[in-house]
Amino acid sequence: MTSAKISIEASGAFMETLSLKPFGSGTLDGLTFTVKDNIDIGGSKTSYGSPSWCEHSPAAAHNALCVDQLLAAGAACVGKVVADEFTYSLEGENQFYGTPLNAKAPERLPGGSSSGSASSVACGLADFSIGTDSGGSLRVPASFCGVWGMRPSLNRISEAGVLPFMPSVSTVGALAGDFDALDRAMRVLLRSGARETAELKRIVLLEDAFELADRPVREAARREVKRMSKRAGVELESVAFFDITGREMGLSACNESALRDLQTAEFQSAVGNWIEAHEPELGLAFSMAYGNVKAFDRRRIMGSIDLCERLFEGIGRFLQPGTVVCFPTTPTVSPLKGALNTMDAIKDFYARTMAVTSFSGVGRLPEISAPLLSACGCPVGLSLAAAHYQDEFLLGVVRETLLEG
Repeated sequence: MTSAKISIEASGAFMETLSLKPFGSGTLDGLTFTVKDNIDIGGSKTSYGSPSWCEHSPAAAHNALCVDQLLAAGAACVGKVVADEFTYSLEGENQFYGTPLNAKAPERLPGGSSSGSASSVACGLADFSIGTDSGGSLRVPASFCGVWGMRPSLNRISEAGVLPFMPSVSTVGALAGDFDALDRAMRVLLRSGARETAELKRIVLLEDAFELADRPVREAARREVKRMSKRAGVELESVAFFDITGREMGLSACNESALRDLQTAEFQSAVGNWIEAHEPELGLAFSMAYGNVKAFDRRRIMGSIDLCERLFEGIGRFLQPGTVVCFPTTPTVSPLKGALNTMDAIKDFYARTMAVTSFSGVGRLPEISAPLLSACGCPVGLSLAAAHYQDEFLLGVVRETLLEG
């Protein structure tokens, strides 16, 4: 937890404060956590970032299974925290519930949709927080707020009690103020066994992601990866997305032609049906985004589903055991509040950011955003990704190479 603790009110991160004591003892003894408001806590309503959803939904009868895992391992839950509206944004602003504080860059956005999760951790109000990630909803706020974040391999963590979103891409993950808390929390959620030494054999730079990044971010990331390579005694390799997948496309096309269509179609089915039936009040920003969802031609989805599967297979063949892929978590530092006020600015932010986050999304990969970089006086994350279901290896590499090397 950070030493300069900010008040709950000043953080703007909390939907409600709680005092859920652990019902077991284990590796999380003494730690506190918050829960993104698309994850159920028994006796509380889950708002999904929408007052209308909250109004039409009963209080949860039970905790989400991932919450029970943490309570059983000794952690205490101190609150539910703000999420972007229907968790369909990367900015961290909610017209109804406000914008949680980015403690390390107060004039800038916290990133979304796990905005309250990142803020509660960065403000020193919890040791870690659980949230969800589909198109970058954990990784982007981790990068912008200068905290640790992990998106695990798809389907490693139960989503029972987590509101429906994009089941082919979305996963529960965690954010934390320090790596030890992240490591301990994730190993509980992953149901990991004994910690083993991680044998790092190969460090790969994903050049497409570096090329998409602003120059200060790109240069800071290259410097840190070179230090990592030297500490590990492993030579760097540079590859393009094409080299990994064997297909004539880059990260931008991966997002635009494959993953985005899949995400849109699944959001239509998982959330759009409810919106069409209930006609809720929508925030302006979400309403504009949802217009694109409504206009989506579902006849396109079959080709996108097939392409996603072929890309997943290609990435799986490339990522042999012992390999990590490195790149800036986000191509930019957090935008200033109010800076995304034109369609060109919005399109540039989302196109570049989601191109970078699409790599682990389509690969169903574990990815850790490490708060090791600084650009333009702001925090930004360095991401490390490993092969599907190599989550424990990735955690070990970070501990042994970034922190102990």
